[in-house]
Amino acid sequence: MKKWIVLLSVLTRTLAFSQSEPSAPPAPLPTDFMQELWYKKALIYNLDVKVFKDSDGNGFGDFKGLTQQLDYLKSLGVNVVWLAPFHPSPLEDDGYDIADYYKVDPRVGTEEDFKQCIQEAKKRDIRIITDLVINHTSNQHPWYQSARKDKNSPYRNWYVWSKERPKDADDGMVFPGVQKETWTYDSLAQEYYFHRFYDFQPDLNAQNPEVETEIRKIVKHWLDLGVAGFRLDAVPFYMEIPKTNIKNPTLQFDLLYQLRQFIQWQNGQAVLLGEANVDPKETEKFIGKYGEGIQMIFNFYANQYLFAALATENTEKFIKALVDTRQIAPTSQWAWFLRNHDEIDLGRLSNEDREKVYARFGPQKNMQLYDRGIRRRLAPMLHDRKHVDLAYSLLFSLPGTPSLRYGEEIGMGDDLSLIERNSVRTPMQWSTAKNAGFSTSNQPFHPVINQGEYGYQKVNVSAQEKDPKSLLNHVKKLVKLREECPEIALGEWTILPASTDQVLVMKYDWKGKSVIVAHNFSKDKKSITLGLSEWKGKKLQNLMSNASVASTSNDTYPVTLEGYGYQWYRLN
Repeated sequence: MKKWIVLLSVLTRTLAFSQSEPSAPPAPLPTDFMQELWYKKALIYNLDVKVFKDSDGNGFGDFKGLTQQLDYLKSLGVNVVWLAPFHPSPLEDDGYDIADYYKVDPRVGTEEDFKQCIQEAKKRDIRIITDLVINHTSNQHPWYQSARKDKNSPYRNWYVWSKERPKDADDGMVFPGVQKETWTYDSLAQEYYFHRFYDFQPDLNAQNPEVETEIRKIVKHWLDLGVAGFRLDAVPFYMEIPKTNIKNPTLQFDLLYQLRQFIQWQNGQAVLLGEANVDPKETEKFIGKYGEGIQMIFNFYANQYLFAALATENTEKFIKALVDTRQIAPTSQWAWFLRNHDEIDLGRLSNEDREKVYARFGPQKNMQLYDRGIRRRLAPMLHDRKHVDLAYSLLFSLPGTPSLRYGEEIGMGDDLSLIERNSVRTPMQWSTAKNAGFSTSNQPFHPVINQGEYGYQKVNVSAQEKDPKSLLNHVKKLVKLREECPEIALGEWTILPASTDQVLVMKYDWKGKSVIVAHNFSKDKKSITLGLSEWKGKKLQNLMSNASVASTSNDTYPVTLEGYGYQWYRLN
């Protein structure tokens, strides 16, 4: 029976590969079909159950606590919740070191708690997607423990081994400055094992059909429990063929296409959201020429130039990054974020531009990480409330699906005393109650920020819900504004000339309607004129104030933006 399963796996992979290059483009997609692609109109909210809401006082957030807060997420406008790993784990990498893919960590609840959360979310039209971490396991996983103890173990070839230490074992670290190597000697196995990440996270051997069969079983398990898709962790590393080239490895894309096909067979509405920080020229390979790969992919590339623009007050390189990432299959979608659970990656910027971002947003060495990024949350990094408001207006008006990290909507701070990325993984701040209302435990999983400008006494959900001028209510207004502008999610976009590199103006067109958004990256007031002959006789209706802007005698539209100002218009 096992041989037939392996044979089916190989056959499925072959079919996926044969379908990865369609011979001709499909017919243009009808507008009504585009509206059915729910992920194009979504607002994704990323949270870690362990630090969101503790219902039983054990110091760990749990699914019962998350279920209690679903109404809050609904009020925010969230319709997709992306969960960080919640499986049994030694927690050496905050749960990304998984020891059992099929279970819920008992510290955060039971499978019944998970299913109840899914059901309650569905009642509120909220989909839940989960992290799919299949590049590596914990070294405490029973598969690895069996593999290291016995060369004849059925799991031995589920991992990648070398009898001799490879010459490039000191290269290719994902966490430079912290991680020492990518090949580590196991005294029980008496061989070196490969690990792109920390040494307690041995890489799975995706070249082994048995591993791919197991991955499909994992995927089906969680789809059957009601998840709406997966955020696929470390996509390029999952697909790489070990020992090819540590700095530029060969990637086996049919693995990705096969996974997408299998998920669609199980649930036609399910989505794959990929974490792939790749050059724009490589993007098509991940999403497929006609959308046969992952449906959504984070725009890490343009995101880095966005932060460079915010730091330098110049949009020129950011605009180029937008143009460079324009080409994408009609059924696919970019995902945008301001902050996520990791550092702000600036690795694709020039050394000069990276230093400019460091100087503005992370000048102290302990604010920087892995020689490429910044480990701060958005609010303390930008610091100026006007600058933060501008950033959020950008997030909700860029061409793609916005993603919010928990706590960013209230301007939570960071704890730089915590190691590495844990600085931005502190518990959610709900109120002025003990531990910010997160937990009644005397020792929560991660410490709560309890002092300074961003301490929970000053920054919390309860206070901001009552303040009409709070960041939380500002974000809610922007979410609603975006919902009223389907042109951004579904339309075609154009960069309009703004006569200054400090202002970005974008126009979205869909079904004969147009929306224009203008953002001033400068701290100083800017006045611009917008002029296109085809607008003659039309007015710009300000969607934030209901005022209108009429054209002048020479068919131009004068627009004034305050320092870090922004405006949304509909072209009537």
